[in-house]
Amino acid sequence: MIRKLEIDQAYLRFILTRLIETPSPTGLTQAVTDLVRGQLDAMSIPYELTRRGAIRANLEGARHSPDRGIVAHLDTLGAMVKELKPNGRLGIVPIGHWSARFAEGTRVTVFCEDRPLIRGTILPLKASGHVYNEEIDTQPVAWDNLEIRLDERIDDQAGLIAAGIHVGDHVAIDPSLEFTPAGFVNSRHLDDKAGVAAVLAAARAVREQDVPLPIDCHLLFTISEEVGVGASHVLHGDVAELVAIDNGTIAPRQNTNEYGVTVVMQDMSGPFDWDLSRRLLRLCVEFDIVHSRDVFRYYRSDGASALEAGNDIRTGLICFALDSSHGYERSHMGSITAVAELIGLYIQSSPIVLPNLREIGSGRAYPD
Repeated sequence: MIRKLEIDQAYLRFILTRLIETPSPTGLTQAVTDLVRGQLDAMSIPYELTRRGAIRANLEGARHSPDRGIVAHLDTLGAMVKELKPNGRLGIVPIGHWSARFAEGTRVTVFCEDRPLIRGTILPLKASGHVYNEEIDTQPVAWDNLEIRLDERIDDQAGLIAAGIHVGDHVAIDPSLEFTPAGFVNSRHLDDKAGVAAVLAAARAVREQDVPLPIDCHLLFTISEEVGVGASHVLHGDVAELVAIDNGTIAPRQNTNEYGVTVVMQDMSGPFDWDLSRRLLRLCVEFDIVHSRDVFRYYRSDGASALEAGNDIRTGLICFALDSSHGYERSHMGSITAVAELIGLYIQSSPIVLPNLREIGSGRAYPD
């Protein structure tokens, strides 16, 4: 009998905070994978690491194969040092796809190989109105027009070299996390730390409430979604259904629910599986989860990379609400909770089973 699980709000907020405060731009994800592994250990959920360092955990069910997966990504947007400049500042390029407009003015940490972390600020090249007057408003928004001002006594390229800073060093963007009394959470990197928090909160509910599962459910935490690799390498061959957890965009002409869960019907990679998407929608209706449907035009998730890698799987996508995606983001704890509740219901549900043979118009039968 499927039942709606109680999501521990204190834990959800705790783990979301821990995730957000752990820097993890793509390519620098060891600390956040260690954090998630610690949570899985505390819940006695077995897991393994892929060669690349992604996490593949398992909630055991009555049947072991074929089974299903839930996937969320641990990596975030960030930047990388591109140039050691003559003025002692750093030229940068983005990690992942995000606008230079949202980088201006952010506090950052530069991760160097052979010295302690260095703090700094991303600034436009023309940053002072007292010097450049109206030119600060007319310079183009572009990564070539940004640089990092380091909080060190360095004013030339030789100083940067002596300080042990290299081209290729990672730059993590400060999240500026804030929870409000109205239930909103403002922060960078809610994409996809809020999704990871929902997965862990749902898994904790399954464990603590002793919920039996019909089939194994793999909890997959990828580390390179922001650069398009995502779930291409993390699946077991016996996964038949994969539901990705990611952000839903709040914007005009979008239908994402700001306070509930959104089931996505299609993104730029094409439609999601008909049967799996409708299964998720029926669960929302049956168990009174606030929800909506949406279609995204400029968006892809872990599900797309899994299919492109050649996996023969059904895919679906469920989202927490996110305003100003890939910028200074905002979600609502009610939306993240709704995602966790739907995950808990879905992994209790029976797998989708269709006949082995389908009749087509010609009267001939083909394997499903």
